[in-house]
Amino acid sequence: MTGVVVILALRTSYGKERMALEALETRVKVSKLPVKAIFVAGELKGYIFVEADKREDIEKSIRGLPHVRGIIDKEVKIEDVEKFMAKQEDKKISFNQGDIVEVVGGPFKKEKAKIVSIDEAKYEAKIQLIDSTVPIAITIKLDLLRPVAE
Repeated sequence: MTGVVVILALRTSYGKERMALEALETRVKVSKLPVKAIFVAGELKGYIFVEADKREDIEKSIRGLPHVRGIIDKEVKIEDVEKFMAKQEDKKISFNQGDIVEVVGGPFKKEKAKIVSIDEAKYEAKIQLIDSTVPIAITIKLDLLRPVAE
């Protein structure tokens, strides 16, 4: 059965897709499991995709992982996930260190902040709230930031 792969969608805790992915990546590396790829579609909340030679390999890799709620029984075709991959690759980082931004989601919604640093690989920024009396660095997804016209 060479050349045949299985892609399955996994249900995750809503908003915890990245954490589930990182836990799964760690398990795959440490246990040397035969998982070929793990993918998160940014706009598809509550799901991650896993590719392996056999369904059993995926089932074994996720057993007991935090934030993984189960497997969607229907196999996913590569064409179905390619559209998400293209969108991920097209994402451009439109922020720079020192930019003033507004937080548009989460507990700091509507707060203004200054970008301290950017992690392009994780699509995150470390920000410092402007109106905070104590300077605290917060890590946040770039999707939750909006540039502020100065």
